[in-house]
Amino acid sequence: MQDKPIDKQDILKELEELHKLDYKYSDGRILGSMCTEAHPFAKEVYFKFLDTNLGDPGLFKGTKHIETEVINSIGELLSLDEAYGNIVTGGTEANLMAIRAARNHARKYKGIVDGEIIIPESAHFSFKKAADMLNLKIVEAKLDENYKIDVDALKDVISDKTVAIVAIAGTTELGLIDPIEEISKIAFENNIYFHVDAAFGGFSIPFLRMAGYDLPVFDFSLPGVCSITVDPHKMGLAPIPAGGIIFRKEEYLEVMAVDSPYLTVKTQSTIVGTRLGASSAATFAIMKYFGKEGYCDLAENMMKNTRFLYEEIIKIGYDVVCRPELNIIAFNHPKMEAGLLAEKLEKRGWKVSVAKCPVAIRMVLMNHIKMNHLKELVEDLKEIF
Repeated sequence: MQDKPIDKQDILKELEELHKLDYKYSDGRILGSMCTEAHPFAKEVYFKFLDTNLGDPGLFKGTKHIETEVINSIGELLSLDEAYGNIVTGGTEANLMAIRAARNHARKYKGIVDGEIIIPESAHFSFKKAADMLNLKIVEAKLDENYKIDVDALKDVISDKTVAIVAIAGTTELGLIDPIEEISKIAFENNIYFHVDAAFGGFSIPFLRMAGYDLPVFDFSLPGVCSITVDPHKMGLAPIPAGGIIFRKEEYLEVMAVDSPYLTVKTQSTIVGTRLGASSAATFAIMKYFGKEGYCDLAENMMKNTRFLYEEIIKIGYDVVCRPELNIIAFNHPKMEAGLLAEKLEKRGWKVSVAKCPVAIRMVLMNHIKMNHLKELVEDLKEIF
C-alpha cells in the first residue's frame, strides 16, 4: 500500500486497464464456464443490499425474510412444501454443507465416527474438498457406458460406514442426469442420507420438464432425497456469488449448529459467518422478474442452441461423446488430441475446456452464447477440421 491517497480517477483508470485483460461474457467466446453474465435487474438489486449481513440476521430482518422467501421458492420448484437452507457462495459451499449435515447426522443418530461418502466418478471436485475437511473417506461408484452412476456398482460399495450417497443432476463435464429415482430408493431402503448436486441442472431441469422435455425426476418428490444443491448464479442469472442449499428437514441444519452467543441469533449452521445478503436479494428479484414462464423460455432457448451446435458438429464429422441432456456438448476430432484442438480453438479466441471423464472438448452453452456466436464457431470448427 502506498503512503498517500491516490486520486479516484487514477484508480479507476488502472482498474479499467486491468479489467481489459478479462474475457467478457458478452463477447460470446466463453464456452467452458457454467457461469454467465447476471441480468441487469439482478445487478441493480444486488448493489442496494451490499451492506447487509445475513450472518447477523437480527440486524437485517428484512434481508433474512428475503432469504427465507428465496429458499421457499426454490424448494417449491423442487417439490418441497416446506424448505430449509441458505443462499451461500456457490455449489462448493452448498455441497460442503450437505456433506457436513450428513456426517453429523450419522454421527448423532447412528454412531458412525469414521464415515464414508459414496460419490460417482463424475462428481464435482468440491466433494474431495468436503471429504478432506470433514475427515471422511471417499468411495467412488463406477459409471456405466452412458457416463452415469452404475446402480449395481453403487449397491456393491455401500457399507455400515456410509454416511451419504451423492448423485448429480447435470454433471460438470457432460451435463448428464444420474438415475436419481433408483438411487433414492436405495438410499431410502438403507436409511442413508442422499444428496443431489443439481448446481448446474437445478435451475433448468424443472423448467424444461414444464416445457415438455422428457427429463428424469431428481427432486424432493423422491422420498430418499435429503438435500439438493442448486445455483441461482448459473442458469438463474443471479450475480456471483449465489449458490443454494435446500434441505428436506430442519434437523439437518440443527445437527450442524454451533453457538454464536455474541450475535443476534444464538446458533449458526452455515460454513461462513459473515454472509452477504445481496445474493439473496438479487435472487429474490430475478426469480420474480422471470417467473416460471420466463425461465422456461430461457431454458428452451439454451437447448435450441445446444441442438443446433450438436447437429452442426456431427455434420462436420466430429465425434460427439453423448447426446446432450442439458446445455453441454462434449466432442472430439477423429484424428486430433483434445488438448491440441483446444489450443487451436483458443488461438481463434474461443475459451473452451477439456473434460477428463472422458477426455473431450467441453462446451457449455450458457445464456451469453447467441446464435451468431455459434455460427462463427461452426465456421472455425469447419476450418480446423
